[in-house]
Amino acid sequence: MRRLIGKIKAKFSGSDDFELPGEGDEGYVEIPPEGIAPASRQKITVRPFVIEDFSDIKPILDSLREGYTISLVNIRPLKDKDLVELKRAINKLKKTCEAVEGDIAGFGDDWIALTPSFAQIYREMAAGAHSEMTDAPGDDL
Repeated sequence: MRRLIGKIKAKFSGSDDFELPGEGDEGYVEIPPEGIAPASRQKITVRPFVIEDFSDIKPILDSLREGYTISLVNIRPLKDKDLVELKRAINKLKKTCEAVEGDIAGFGDDWIALTPSFAQIYREMAAGAHSEMTDAPGDDL
C-alpha cells in the first residue's frame, strides 16, 4: 500500500518532499486564503454617477459587479432627454443588480441607489401595513 501511494505521489508531484497526513508532526497542511489578506480588507465606496446617455451605465455596472461600491445615480439628464433610453438603462441596471443579488431603489424623482449583495436599501412600510400590525389580535393591553 505504501508503495502504491509513493508511486502516485511521485507521478503527481514529481518530488518526494510531500508528506501524507499522519507522517509529519502536525498532520495537516495549512493553505493561506487566496485573494485579500485579512489585514488589508477593502473599504466600501459610495460613488455618485450621472446618466446622460445609455452608454454611461457601463461604469455603474462594472462597480456593481466588483462588489465594493454603493452607487448613487442621477438619472435627471437622461430623463429630460429620452424616456425610452432611461427605461432601457434602468432595466439593464435592475437585471444586473438582481444577478449579483444586490438591491436597487429610487428616491426622489431624479435618483436611484444600487447596492451590492452585502447591503440592503431601507424601505418604509406603507401606513396601512403598519396599522394592520398594531391592530393584531391579542394586543388589547
